[in-house]
Amino acid sequence: MVALDRRVTVKASERSDVSIRVASDLGISGIFEGASFRAERGGTDSGRFLEPVRIAAEATLFKTGVKKGLNIEVQSDLPLGAGLGSSSATSVATVAAVDKLLDTRLNQGDIAELALAAERFVHVNPSGVDPAVSTHGGLILYKRGEGIKRLQMDTRLPLVIGNTGLTRSTGRLVSLVRERRDRLPDIVDPIIRLAGVLTTIAATALESGDLQKFGELMDLDQGLLAAIGVSNEALDHLIYAARNADALGAKLTGAGGGGCMIALCTGGTQARIADAIRGAGGAPITAETSESGVQAWLEN
Repeated sequence: MVALDRRVTVKASERSDVSIRVASDLGISGIFEGASFRAERGGTDSGRFLEPVRIAAEATLFKTGVKKGLNIEVQSDLPLGAGLGSSSATSVATVAAVDKLLDTRLNQGDIAELALAAERFVHVNPSGVDPAVSTHGGLILYKRGEGIKRLQMDTRLPLVIGNTGLTRSTGRLVSLVRERRDRLPDIVDPIIRLAGVLTTIAATALESGDLQKFGELMDLDQGLLAAIGVSNEALDHLIYAARNADALGAKLTGAGGGGCMIALCTGGTQARIADAIRGAGGAPITAETSESGVQAWLEN
């Protein structure tokens, strides 16, 4: 996992009561009063999207022992539910904003852990790597059972993200993979183990700056992901468009089944690959990797 130079901005201010008001640039807002939610914009369904922000804010208040009402405003450069970690970035930014407002000086480990509470609402059993990436920035290697390791990378990677615009259920995709694994364990288990080996080799390639090799490994990983059933025609269409426009490698990101793919470029090919993705029906986003994690400051 690697951080992108795309940002979620969260502003927090105090209220005169103890409720939490959350407003998003998605055009939704509402007020949480204990266990109840009162929608202002976006209808009652907006509470489901705003709930992780409330959870992150209340977890921070509980951690710091402060009882206050909060106004929280969210603006995001990341599409929601597209496999780019937008929910984690929002949760991390919320914790950091509330911490800065209260001047409680949480460390980065505390911020990532509190944000994980909100991630559990979204993904039920998240690994914790997404909040870690959003908190610390840079390149993170995660292996189940071994935890998180920060890697060193000297080169900023030029990327193009292609959004299919298709929504998907992470839980449903996980269930589909589990069902296939139960039916065909002798086939699926080796694919999953091979994906783990591939990830380790890819991390080494990134640390050494071998982008050609890393791109080739991205393509191989996409083949493995397709084999276990998490790619689809829309993602494949954008991936092959990017490869045909000279991407070094391209694969889906996140849970698959829709959402986004990501293409690794050289510095001079980003515009051409973005055009190819657009021509294939996707919405391109140009980005680079970032060493910078969460940042917080007080406005004058």
